[in-house]
Amino acid sequence: MKRISIIFFALGLFLSGCDLGEISKDAPNAQQVFSNEDGLEKYINSFYDMIPSASDITHADQLSDYTSGQNVEDLMRPGVLNSRTVDRWDWEDLRNINYFLQENTQSVISKDIRANYNGIARFYRAWFYFKKVKRYGKVPWISKPLAIDSKELMSPRDDRAKVMDSVLADIDYAIQHISTDRESSRTKITKDVALALKSRICLFEGTYREYHSELSLGSTSDKWLKESIKASEQIMEGGAYSVYKGAGVEHSYKEIFTSNQPISSSVILADVFSTELGVQHDANWWYNSGTYGDHLGFIRPFINTFLMRDGTPFTDKNGYKTMTYIEEVKNRDTRLSQTIRMPDYKMKNSSDEEVNTPPNFSVTFSGYQPIKWCIPDEHYDDRNYNINSVPVFRYAEVLLNYAEAKAELGTITDADWNETIGELRRRGGITNGTTTLPAKVDPYLQKTYFPNISNPVILEIRRCRGIELSLEGFRFDDIRRWKLGKLMEMDWTGIYIPAANKLMDITGDGKPDVYFYTGQEPGNKKSGVQYVNVGTSDWKLTNGNSGYLIRLPNIDRVWKDKKYLYPLNIKDLQKNTNLDQNPGW
Repeated sequence: MKRISIIFFALGLFLSGCDLGEISKDAPNAQQVFSNEDGLEKYINSFYDMIPSASDITHADQLSDYTSGQNVEDLMRPGVLNSRTVDRWDWEDLRNINYFLQENTQSVISKDIRANYNGIARFYRAWFYFKKVKRYGKVPWISKPLAIDSKELMSPRDDRAKVMDSVLADIDYAIQHISTDRESSRTKITKDVALALKSRICLFEGTYREYHSELSLGSTSDKWLKESIKASEQIMEGGAYSVYKGAGVEHSYKEIFTSNQPISSSVILADVFSTELGVQHDANWWYNSGTYGDHLGFIRPFINTFLMRDGTPFTDKNGYKTMTYIEEVKNRDTRLSQTIRMPDYKMKNSSDEEVNTPPNFSVTFSGYQPIKWCIPDEHYDDRNYNINSVPVFRYAEVLLNYAEAKAELGTITDADWNETIGELRRRGGITNGTTTLPAKVDPYLQKTYFPNISNPVILEIRRCRGIELSLEGFRFDDIRRWKLGKLMEMDWTGIYIPAANKLMDITGDGKPDVYFYTGQEPGNKKSGVQYVNVGTSDWKLTNGNSGYLIRLPNIDRVWKDKKYLYPLNIKDLQKNTNLDQNPGW
């Protein structure tokens, strides 16, 4: 996906292969690049494609525990993903970064200017290796560009601890030497962006070490959690960001994800788009098309985690299990109405009229249809027409990282809670439980999601993180670092249907919207009613003629602990016989 801020750098340097030591035959004269700041900037801007694209972010949670889709992901299907079918690992970006760092040390440009660009390069190298460690655990640490005959090409994988210590050194260097604190467009790598990345990396690594005892690194987890707190504090104390509330509790959360320009008070880095420049993305098409996308919908257990407006759990209500769609969504955290289509959700039609638009069951199989990234206008639904900006780093994530790290260390205070989770809850219209630490465990949340957690503060932070960051690509990483892969096996349950083979009103306007049938398709159909067959092997009701919608009930989704890491491709193992395979693969 193109981005506005890319500057194309066509000097022939960049490699097309994935080999760790491949060298371009058309490498330019380094003098052309490293003798002036313009050359350094163009080279650095070529790394921008390493930042997750809009599609990378908006599509990512199809691999998560809280969404159902059209198909089961390969990772969860027994025997499908293995060392022969998995993608090969790619080192092209690393060589380009290392080449820059090597050549820039010899540049005639002033030391401060070189240090700034080296800081940005090391930011990208930290991010590159962070992604590699998340995927593979151990990887070779390479800090220089390799020639075709370099002995390092046959190196074994380095220990996780060594690689992550090097990542920490890189991101600390970036924070110290990147000269720009922040800028208004939110499209450039600044000191704040580096701090946000450090906050993310260190929380992941600290909690991964804490919960994955097989690494024998638990004694070092506190160090990483403290580093995450330190990075988060620098952003929080800088005073440039806040929890955006400018559109009120009913609209502010959604506006962050549908605004054309990034909301600078809440977004630290974003991908931005423009129709005039032909730079667009496909969020509406992905989530609203019956012929494109993965037909994602949230599952009922996750929807159950959204609190009531008074701060009490929805699952404390009598009869919550059999509440219909209209009943269950009332008086909830307003982030729910800004995340899924509600009974009163409206979109512009082709005549530019705002019309009530219930969940589309040819698009979402659960009934909880996402709207978080979608512009409420059907014009955007049939191609990559979206121009709303896509946040890559948000202030809300920094607050969540800070709160979780402090809770894991046992140092979180009422003031911390009020400044972090409390602020996010207040933005969702929640009136109670925002200023002081929770003292009571929610039994539903604990039993359904986190049975190994008895600390009510950690439970509530995880609740808020799941809700606040949903569909932004964090969930599978969170599941991995908390060592909760079994959540990936949760049934794909949707809304509750009191009885099949009856017309059903799911918008509350007194008119039927949908007819779920288990036998023969009705012949005399009503206009404006969706007819959904729930008597197939792909789609059923849990009780036969009533119950929750359930998607793909007969297809096994199996988690094994080896899946916390991906396998190395057999071709990479054959090329370098000093590499070892990840356990279980």
